[in-house]
Amino acid sequence: MSKILFVLTGADHWTLADGTKHPSGFWAEEVVAPYEAFRAAGHEVVVATPGGIIPTVDAGSLAPEANGGQEGADRVAATLASIDAIRNPLRLEDARPADYDAVFYPGGHGPMEDLAVNAASGRLLADTLRSGTPLGVVCHGPAALLAATDADGSNVFAGREITAFSNAEETQAGLADRAKWLLETRLIEAGADVRVGEPWAPHVVVDGNLVTGQNPASSAPLAAELLKKLG
Repeated sequence: MSKILFVLTGADHWTLADGTKHPSGFWAEEVVAPYEAFRAAGHEVVVATPGGIIPTVDAGSLAPEANGGQEGADRVAATLASIDAIRNPLRLEDARPADYDAVFYPGGHGPMEDLAVNAASGRLLADTLRSGTPLGVVCHGPAALLAATDADGSNVFAGREITAFSNAEETQAGLADRAKWLLETRLIEAGADVRVGEPWAPHVVVDGNLVTGQNPASSAPLAAELLKKLG
């Protein structure tokens, strides 16, 4: 049995360009689909958040239209309610990559608010990448990669092939013109080799021990790739 660390945002909103606080948090499917896959394979899941605060689920991610209907929404909500680790998170600041067999970052807009500028998270990501430990990051989760910098200010993920929630998807979701910055653009500016697929379709990029997914639909395929790496 392997132990997998889920790093969740501690933010319950995303501050837009005009200062408006857009309600957010983590995206349910991006936690539930990998959690179910890892647990079905017999692995343990541990959750960490900045400061160890209990994370907030984005209410929009629990809606029927985000889950293929009411039955899917009910299933996702029930699974979330059953995950004790979410209600008892560790402090991200105390997490050590050596204690885990894989590290996973789900998205939601929350990471754009806190993990994108969280130094402890940045160190954890850098250490995980360099150790060769499987590292999965999906949707808006790659915002956290922006905080992984070396002493000279360069980004640890510069030159690595990744994917993330695209500018096209943010535009179609109706928030691009209200955002302070766009994730795809910022990752490219940081030097990452960003490769996006069709909006909303599953798209996973594997570069060594790093596995990234573009959107919520990529969560389950990403988990499958991480399971391959865990053997």
